Amino acid sequence: MKFLTKTNAAFCCAIVFFICQKTYSQDGKVTVDQDVKFEQLLNEKRKINSSITINDRYKIQIFNGDTENSKKTLIDFKKEFKNLDATIVFSTPLYKVWVGNFKTRIEAEKNLQLLKKRYPTAFLIKPNK
Repeated sequence: MKFLTKTNAAFCCAIVFFICQKTYSQDGKVTVDQDVKFEQLLNEKRKINSSITINDRYKIQIFNGDTENSKKTLIDFKKEFKNLDATIVFSTPLYKVWVGNFKTRIEAEKNLQLLKKRYPTAFLIKPNK
């Protein structure tokens, strides 16, 4: 009698396994519907990220201080020097205004001399992320 019970249990398990496998199987096709604006946002982020690369570039720091004065310095700089990039970087507890994205030290030194006339505390940096 116990042999029949084990056989029936094994048979029932096999049937349940077979049914579950067929009813819950997936075909592996995935379709993603995304908004067009999402792709535009990703492209904009990629463009910004490529301009922020700072690992092998030189920059000039023209300001170091609180948030309000850093914003004012950045706005004034962008009005006067339209051909150079500038950004505010937060490094606890201070805000820094970094200028340029120079490939060589020579190029950065030339621009540093020019910027020292307007920003006497400016200095050359090579930040690492």
